[in-house]
Amino acid sequence: MVYRKTRAPYVQKTDRDQKLRIIVLGGLEEVGRNMTLLEYGQDIIIIDMGLQFPEEDMPGIDYIIPNISYLKGKERNIRGVIITHGHYDHIGAIPHLMPKIGNPIIYTAKLSAGIIQKRQEEYKNAPKLKFYIIDETSKLHLGAFNVEFFRVNHNVPDSFAVVAKTPVGTIVHTGDFKIDHNPINDKPADLGRIAKVGSEGVLALMADSTDAEDEGYQISETVVSDELERIFEKAPGRIIIGTFASLLNRVQQAISIAEKFNRKVIIEGRSMKTNVEIAHKLGYMKIKPGTLLEIDHYNQKDYPDNKIVILGSGAQGEQNAFLVRFAEDEHKYLSVKSHDTIIFSSSVIPGNERTVQNLKDTLARKGAKIIHYKLMDVHAGGHAKQEDLKLMLRLIKPTCYIPIEANHYMLQINAEIAEGLGIPKENIFVADDGQVIEFTKKGGRLTDERVPADYVMVDGLGVGDVSNIVLRDRRVMSADGMLVVIATIEYKTGRLIGNPDIISRGFVYMKENKKLIEATRMKVKKICEDHDPKSPAFDDFIKNKIRDDIGQYLYQQTKRRPMILPVVIKV
Repeated sequence: MVYRKTRAPYVQKTDRDQKLRIIVLGGLEEVGRNMTLLEYGQDIIIIDMGLQFPEEDMPGIDYIIPNISYLKGKERNIRGVIITHGHYDHIGAIPHLMPKIGNPIIYTAKLSAGIIQKRQEEYKNAPKLKFYIIDETSKLHLGAFNVEFFRVNHNVPDSFAVVAKTPVGTIVHTGDFKIDHNPINDKPADLGRIAKVGSEGVLALMADSTDAEDEGYQISETVVSDELERIFEKAPGRIIIGTFASLLNRVQQAISIAEKFNRKVIIEGRSMKTNVEIAHKLGYMKIKPGTLLEIDHYNQKDYPDNKIVILGSGAQGEQNAFLVRFAEDEHKYLSVKSHDTIIFSSSVIPGNERTVQNLKDTLARKGAKIIHYKLMDVHAGGHAKQEDLKLMLRLIKPTCYIPIEANHYMLQINAEIAEGLGIPKENIFVADDGQVIEFTKKGGRLTDERVPADYVMVDGLGVGDVSNIVLRDRRVMSADGMLVVIATIEYKTGRLIGNPDIISRGFVYMKENKKLIEATRMKVKKICEDHDPKSPAFDDFIKNKIRDDIGQYLYQQTKRRPMILPVVIKV
């Protein structure tokens, strides 16, 4: 790791350069893909570089990252990348984007650096990253920006807000945060320090909007611990806890309570094991020797069910995650028992409701007792609810307010909260991804200027090579399937040889639809015979005609629109 500070050389400022430009490349129209640019003259700092998990209408996509084409040609202006905490929606794009922006120094906390570095090892061609470890006392000089930090609470240790002092005023970026006066495995937010930052004057506050529609305060992790202890006291058999692999505070809670009740802990899921290993090695998790039990050493004769806790990922119903394999009897060592208590210790991500419900149904059919956050307080969100946001606003007392990190609807609610506390509506900027917000010493404004901020999709080893057209084709195939039509023609005459072959995938079952398939074959045959073999565009003509005519015919017969894939072979 590299520990150093950078100061940009002095550059003569023009009139245009006297403006501070804030550009959010991801996180203003979605939950995830968080990335914010602060630009003043020839100096740029980046806050977070995250990924977004795919939406339901994105078949085959692994995740989505920000579009950084605005930074092309400006790589030498980037003074550093600041990471607020170690969740993938704030760090997940680093392996893909850092090489494209010159691999600048990453400024972040020790735990976040460990998680980032471990993930980087999975990308063999990615450059070795350079880190500068920060904490709440750190002060950085990054070109025109003097940067400080204050501690906030989230559901992973060492989460920080960014205080960027610029020539036109101070910008505060909260990152993901909540107010927890009694956190588990972390220090409470330093409200005195936050108030001091506010007393010195803040031009704009950029604040988390993810839970802005929820009233009240976010519940404390201490409440969750109390509820989990009650469950441990009464559970007759094994306790299985499903949560996010990155929710390290919850993992620590479960391990500490298991130790209190003399239960062994089995951790299942590669990501969760890796995160626990990193956090434990760096001193962020406390685990007594002998508490953790490897799954291949688990013998039910030696370890009765009422002495076992299993921690794993999959509470969102993710394919191939532990909890799903466990429910479907596809796990090598474990299967559901009737006296198991299964705790879903996470809220349901929007769009996953049906998948999670199916998972619960499968587990319940096998006799397991299901507990989730709507039945008991077994999960505390990591994001500020309305009263938390009001407290942050009262402490910071910003001149301007910029809601961030959520869908537009949530940003609007966050904006209404700020307006209710007296911030003038004209000083509240609800922007879209890529929309430029400008500040001078006279104030700020939401401009009409936009930079590219569309989705860059990662699919396997491909980054950005899946376009909207490819996605559209995948949606068509997922909805109505495809029909492959293979016609073999004589090279010199264009005459059809034999009957066309037809292959159906996801459209109809051919053995039970012989009449439709045969009628389709005859129509293809007629199309191939009605041609001008002297036409130079014969191949394209016949393919387009098969695609159009057969598509129309099948829609008339079935009211479905399969993708028609014509293949013409010349022999």
